[in-house]
Amino acid sequence: MRDEGGDVDEAMVGAVRAFGRFYTRQIGLLEEGLHRSAFSLTEARVLYELAHRDHLTASVLGQDLGLDAGYLSRLLKRFEDQGLVTRRAAPEDGRRQVLALTEAGRAAYAPLDAASRAEVRALLARLPAADRALLVGAMARVRGLLGDPASDAPTILRDLQPGDLGWIAHRQGLLYAAEYGFDTGFEALVAEILAGFVRDLDPARAAAWIAERDGAVAGSVFLVPAGGAEGVGKLRLLYVEPSARGQGLGRRLTDSCIAGARERGYRQLTLWTNDVLTSARRIYAQAGFRLVEAAPHRSFGQDLVGETWMLDL
Repeated sequence: MRDEGGDVDEAMVGAVRAFGRFYTRQIGLLEEGLHRSAFSLTEARVLYELAHRDHLTASVLGQDLGLDAGYLSRLLKRFEDQGLVTRRAAPEDGRRQVLALTEAGRAAYAPLDAASRAEVRALLARLPAADRALLVGAMARVRGLLGDPASDAPTILRDLQPGDLGWIAHRQGLLYAAEYGFDTGFEALVAEILAGFVRDLDPARAAAWIAERDGAVAGSVFLVPAGGAEGVGKLRLLYVEPSARGQGLGRRLTDSCIAGARERGYRQLTLWTNDVLTSARRIYAQAGFRLVEAAPHRSFGQDLVGETWMLDL
């Protein structure tokens, strides 16, 4: 990592240090025993790694945790003496010693894990659902910026927030132009649909699911009542960012919309799409929708075949 401390603003240094002090206090790292246990933070982390990873050697454990080899050796020896950890020769190489938790070790780790989960759950419970998603996304962003190779951020489905409408219209306008040659008329249609969604919003009949990954919108889908059809809902504006495709997100958004329609008492769910949207059509078919109508039309500067799909709920 480049070390040029002279070009780093001291205010930024202070901000990072302040965050570290704040966060360690929030999750109880200043307690003498982590989660009021007999284990220090380092000891608990070693137990965590041994509980969640197989075929782990002391050298790999030390490298991954950044621990001094002598300190780790003494810690592991203490765990062995307490009957928490065993060592055995690796089957493929007798010179390597593989570490494992004993039953007593797993029993000692279990309350630590439960206490940690309870404390984090209590921390998150203080926040609205949307803020929880922002917090988790921001944490993943920090890990990624600091070079954590395991910082694959989870994709979270959250409610609509300020700024989402403009972003979704912007991104769909760009993506459909690049991928299908649609003109600005499509972006105008998306903006009109989104404006109507907010203007007529009735949470008992409509909802939005915004996929967020690493603090950025990764996709979305909307549920609205189908005009003039009692008991029929409409799936609208499903899209997934190119960087998030191939991971099942489109199906996850579709399934969430279907579940939301059922929760709101709809008996049918309909949608309108075009024949060129092959990936979306595949998702709809897999989710149980059936094609009920198709008709050619000229829209968005293209000759298309519009399709109506229906799902009985």
